[in-house]
Amino acid sequence: MDKKALLHAYEKLIAADLLVLTQAALAAHEAATHAESKAEDQYDTRGLEASYLAGAQSKRALELEALLAMYRFMDLKNFTKDDPIASTAIVEVESDGKRLFYFLMPKGGGMSATQEGKQILVITPQSPVGEALLGRKVGDQIEVQIQRVKRDFDILAVW
Repeated sequence: MDKKALLHAYEKLIAADLLVLTQAALAAHEAATHAESKAEDQYDTRGLEASYLAGAQSKRALELEALLAMYRFMDLKNFTKDDPIASTAIVEVESDGKRLFYFLMPKGGGMSATQEGKQILVITPQSPVGEALLGRKVGDQIEVQIQRVKRDFDILAVW
């Protein structure tokens, strides 16, 4: 698997989210400072609500910028079947007859991209599956509780 190409795909997803969020934050800021947002009475909170929204969106934009920088400059390790699973590992597992692919990263969990016809989901060590995979090797089996349901995962491969 080409981890660099995969990281580039995730960078594109983050950059697209950042662009949308930046535009939304600018629109919320404009709404908060527009003359029509001036309170007409003590119960009119349109301007205040718009300023809270603009602040939250700006904070999230900064988080996405940091995530984008991390993905752009991440040092990738190549793993063998004998290496313990750690950050930047792509892991193939089987659970309930389905093969799943995870890219273990420090941040950015939940993003998904396709490579070589395989859907690869970013997970973090804070997720139940990510935590269970850390330090394991090919051939190991893990048990993870996800939303009150216990699932078994067989570790098939690591890159």
